[in-house]
Amino acid sequence: MLAALMLSAALTVRAQEAEPADVLRRDVEFLSDTLCAGRASLTPGASEAAMYIMRRFKLMGYKPEIQSFAFGRNIVAGDLSARKKLLVAAYYDGLGAKEKMYPGADSNASGVAAMLALAEKLSGSGLPIVFAAVDCHADGSGAAALKESISGVERVVNLDIMGGANPPVYKFWKDFLIVLGGDRWKANLENANTSTALHLYWDYFNSRAFTDLFYRHSGVHKPFLDAGLPCIMFSSGITMDTNLPSDTAEKLDYGILARRVDFIFRFVKESYGRFSSR
Repeated sequence: MLAALMLSAALTVRAQEAEPADVLRRDVEFLSDTLCAGRASLTPGASEAAMYIMRRFKLMGYKPEIQSFAFGRNIVAGDLSARKKLLVAAYYDGLGAKEKMYPGADSNASGVAAMLALAEKLSGSGLPIVFAAVDCHADGSGAAALKESISGVERVVNLDIMGGANPPVYKFWKDFLIVLGGDRWKANLENANTSTALHLYWDYFNSRAFTDLFYRHSGVHKPFLDAGLPCIMFSSGITMDTNLPSDTAEKLDYGILARRVDFIFRFVKESYGRFSSR
């Protein structure tokens, strides 16, 4: 807990004054610390995580809002007034603490850290973007509440497990990224990847069933996808630690996570005007 409090105090140092990988590590370590106790919805640990995310947004110059619903609360920041907007989302809740604590470092503190890094990079860009930390991801109620509460969303980017570099399938490369739903913007994605040179995969672990499960039947983008909106899900995929007490902050590769964030930033910034289903 002391470590988490020290990390919170360190927020007074602006993120751009530190190395990107160090900022990502700091965010993941706080969100997966005992103070947040696994971030189960409507627990004190989830409140600590929500307040941390709020503080991070405020330090970037955003005016975040908490959107409460029956079983939890989402945190949103960005250009909520834009008539047409891009939504960048990541779920922040976890399994909490039962007999043991489930830190949820990769699932999905890494996605939240990536979202916060993108919010920092895109602050002041003038792009109509809303960033959302979503609660209650397992039953989909947080994503459903988000869809009902934000009007004008045209496209969605979902960041779902982003820090892994040792998956059960992609053994040859650690610097990879799974891109689901990106086929129609493949040229834009590959162009954005020129400098980061990640190994991009267009399915989930070479499995049609997994691809369908994680893209069409789960994830915070699902209610938007069901409504016919174009959605992209970025992920490094489940690992042998997913949903276990062993999903801890030291297991992640923050250098690779920083490259993934930089790639997504370039894609959003350079291609947003062409990010269209038409």
